[in-house]
Amino acid sequence: MRRGLVHVLAWLLATGAAVTLSWWGVHTVMTGTAYDPPRALPIKAADASTREPKAPATPPPERTPPPERRKPSSTPPPSASGKPSPSPTPSSSPDTAPGVASGRVKSYDTDGGRAVFDLGTTSASLVSATPGAGWSMQVWKTESWIRVEFSSGADRVSVFCTWHDGPPRVEIGTY
Repeated sequence: MRRGLVHVLAWLLATGAAVTLSWWGVHTVMTGTAYDPPRALPIKAADASTREPKAPATPPPERTPPPERRKPSSTPPPSASGKPSPSPTPSSSPDTAPGVASGRVKSYDTDGGRAVFDLGTTSASLVSATPGAGWSMQVWKTESWIRVEFSSGADRVSVFCTWHDGPPRVEIGTY
């Protein structure tokens, strides 16, 4: 009985030492190389005053369903460089109340990733930007423009939103 207990104790110590050594080796190798946090900008919540409109004195009229949209063509027209040019894909914000002047939320898909802007009448804001697999991203903001650049090696794709001389407009450049 005593001999069996010694064997079990020796086995437990050897197994514990092996597991500890393995964990330490893998942890040392994997530190800083894998499981980096995702590189996406968080979606900012709307201001509380715009998200929760005051109750109207009279009940709102019933909403009519939106008209059916045509499906976009599956292939965008080629640009001057011969590559298909990215086309904007409009989307709506689910938490925007009707009548709130927050603009229109539009998504722009590119080879490098996706940038989503809230385009108002006199300004714009970046809702989110997500790089594609194998791409990295940088964002620059000023009071009159926002630039999102996706890069992978020597390839660069810029999504540039400006509103300094009129309503916001978005340009996509590949270089």
